[in-house]
Amino acid sequence: MLIISNIPPVYPLYFFYGAAFIFLGIAIAVKDTKTSDLKLAGSLWLLGVFGFTHGIREWLELYPLIDGEHLTLQEIVQARLITVVFGIISFLFLLQFGLRLVRALEHGRSGWLKALPVILSFAWLFALWKHGFSMDMQFLRRADTAGRYLLGLPGGLLTAYGLIVYSYKIRTLSRFVSRKLFSAGIAFSSYSFFAGVVPSYSVLPLIPVPVEVLRGVSAVFIAYFIIKALNIFDIETKRKIEQQMRLIVQAEKLTSLGRLAAGIAHEINNPLTNASLGIQTLKSGLQSGGGKIDVLKRLDAVERNIDRAADIARELLQFSRQSEPKSVPVNINTVINGALTLLKHKLDNVVVERDLADLPAVTGEPGKLEQVFINVLSNAAEAMPGGGRISIVSCQQNGAVQARISDTGVGIPEMHLSRAFDPFFTTKDPGTGTGLGLSLCYGIIKQHDGTIEISSTPGKGTTVTIKIPIKERHEQNSRSR
Repeated sequence: MLIISNIPPVYPLYFFYGAAFIFLGIAIAVKDTKTSDLKLAGSLWLLGVFGFTHGIREWLELYPLIDGEHLTLQEIVQARLITVVFGIISFLFLLQFGLRLVRALEHGRSGWLKALPVILSFAWLFALWKHGFSMDMQFLRRADTAGRYLLGLPGGLLTAYGLIVYSYKIRTLSRFVSRKLFSAGIAFSSYSFFAGVVPSYSVLPLIPVPVEVLRGVSAVFIAYFIIKALNIFDIETKRKIEQQMRLIVQAEKLTSLGRLAAGIAHEINNPLTNASLGIQTLKSGLQSGGGKIDVLKRLDAVERNIDRAADIARELLQFSRQSEPKSVPVNINTVINGALTLLKHKLDNVVVERDLADLPAVTGEPGKLEQVFINVLSNAAEAMPGGGRISIVSCQQNGAVQARISDTGVGIPEMHLSRAFDPFFTTKDPGTGTGLGLSLCYGIIKQHDGTIEISSTPGKGTTVTIKIPIKERHEQNSRSR
């Protein structure tokens, strides 16, 4: 305790002051921004270099303070020179960061700003030349002060402006990060004032503490808010992954459509051919004076075949459309029948047994639920290449609608059963499956607050049980309000 009490307050002040900027530089350096599309990403490294160089500059201030009694005047001047050089370099990087961020936000319209660092650097050199170059402490103090006024102040204010404007630009992406960037901009503006306007080793009239304390507090706030705001890159990556998953889901749907296309074309072609033949027969009958009853029968047959083709087309459109998610009352039996309509060609050698109870509607997305049943029924059919039986049972149980689909296929080995819902896991031959079908089914059922379970016995068959809770309409309306 005695050792700590003997340490002058200025030592920890400069240490934590510099540490705040060093931590800022480290946080930026370890953040991967190479694949980011954010405007902040291209110039963030400049802010990181500012953090490192300015943190080192503040730590260098400690050297003559700690060991000043054992240094010669020349060594103190050399130490001060290195400190000033690091300070000027750091301000130049801060200025460049602010300029690049502002120009990125204004889409390059402020082209004249590119010349600002050069102009201010010449102004700084001119200010030194005006008073004469002499390598002494007075000259170095003048160089440091001029650097703060001409480089640090503009750099800090441009950075503050850029961060505040950018905080509004990304509000839709993350309100949390938007607030942090706005706060960082405010902290930079205060730091610009304390570091660029107020001389070192001075005390403000209204705030009776050394200005270095205010600079240190501003530095801590800058580091804190910027480090917090770096989460924007994680949020962006998450959004990109979600977008990729949506594309994968649609790709899986298109893959399913590709597998269904040939059979559906055949299914649609059959009723249309029959309808066309019926019309030709009607024409021949009318020309030969056929009876009225025969004509009506033919017209009924044509109507049935056209309705059949329309049903298939309607189910196909519902399955393939990419509309915004919309939950509506859905009857699971209707979804099951729609899936069977699309898969009729695939179930030619399969006996389908249906035991569908009278069910209440659930709230969900018909297209997505139909995708689930198409995937499950397709897997069941593929598990019985030589034919077999599929049993579909629906019922209401414990406040949920339950659908159970059983087949007499080859079954799933126990070692693979626990991985059935894992993305990209498949036991099919290469090129015949993506391994995403059941994983997508699991995700869709979870979105409907339901469950999907698989039980299987190798050599005997597999059963998939889907449960979706029944939600009252008034409950949904109250939630929407």
